Amino acid sequence: MAVAISNRSTNRLMDITKRVAQQIRTVERLLDAYQRAARVPLTRFLTGFYKQNRQMGSRDRRMASRLAYHYFRLGRAARQSAVPVRLAMAEFLCSEESAIAQMLLPDLYPAIRSPLEEKIALLESHTPFRLEDVLPFQARLSAGIDRQAFTKSLFVQPDLFIRLRPLYADQVIAALEGAGIAHRRLDEFAVALPNSTALDRIEGIAGKYEIQDYSSQRTGTFFEASPGESWWDACAGAGGKSLLLLDNNPGINLLVSDIRNSILRNLDERFETAGIRAYRRKIIDLTKGTAAILGSEQFDGIILDVPCSGAGTWGRTPEMISAVDERDIERFASLQRQLAAVAVQHLKPGKPMIYITCSVFAEENEQVVAHLQQLRHLRVARMEAIQGYRHRADSLFAARLVAV
Repeated sequence: MAVAISNRSTNRLMDITKRVAQQIRTVERLLDAYQRAARVPLTRFLTGFYKQNRQMGSRDRRMASRLAYHYFRLGRAARQSAVPVRLAMAEFLCSEESAIAQMLLPDLYPAIRSPLEEKIALLESHTPFRLEDVLPFQARLSAGIDRQAFTKSLFVQPDLFIRLRPLYADQVIAALEGAGIAHRRLDEFAVALPNSTALDRIEGIAGKYEIQDYSSQRTGTFFEASPGESWWDACAGAGGKSLLLLDNNPGINLLVSDIRNSILRNLDERFETAGIRAYRRKIIDLTKGTAAILGSEQFDGIILDVPCSGAGTWGRTPEMISAVDERDIERFASLQRQLAAVAVQHLKPGKPMIYITCSVFAEENEQVVAHLQQLRHLRVARMEAIQGYRHRADSLFAARLVAV
């Protein structure tokens, strides 16, 4: 009997070892293919990778995705270590159980369910991992960003956030509770949900909420619009902040613009679902000027959510932690100054422009604000690095600049 039990244990261990080796080979192949890709988002790359590797079952795909995302969360830490070792470090930090961490970090593995701070300390004591190496360009962080807290947040998948539309808040909450969906209410209209929540499966709530990160929702406190005013969302994208503005101020006149017609079509669909039809939309490329399209039109408020490095969202896109370099930050900062300089020409005296980024770097944030103040008489009414990492959310920057 003892021999039979021993054989079963040995066979089980061999099976686990074989499975772990296969997982590591898959991820190494995946990472090699991704390195040769043209800096596409990891989620899009994985879709194509799995189409090319149809032999992978759903469980294999889920494990490969998990390992890839965890791997990229290490950023630039322990870069000289082999891929399997880095995978083990990442799994140790980001998981509560992992066969890879158990096999490659056996002495540390008993602590895998410990708090993140303890696991970081253990890795720093026994491996080449150093927390300070994860995030590049730390000297460039905005003044309001806590370096260590932000870096630690990169090891945690952010939550899914929805904004309840004011007329339907109670209905949506009741639907979530009826469906047994775990949620936490952050304020009157902001709700956090597990990232994998399938909201589209809950009947009767379409158009009654908006998927919008909590920090993005908080930018609405910078608007302070009044009924009858004319506002311009100059880089509207999918229209999340426009909808936030309209829900809080339904009596305003709104122009939305973007350089991409496909994006504006998505915005149209989103507005239609939300029952919003009274708005103007135009294709405007701010890098080419606005005179031919807007002429001398002036606005009571401008929302300028500019393209940026996206560093505040790296918890969702960890592949970018090690992909972005100093030239990217400088390129975005230059573009932001250019876009803002054009947009601000259409701002009425005494009225606000709301400058927003999802970056944590001062060159894209405070330094652009300082540039605008030199360019035109603007008063900083409010400026904040929104610390989303304190709520498992993205981190943003927002400034309310009033034309003097």
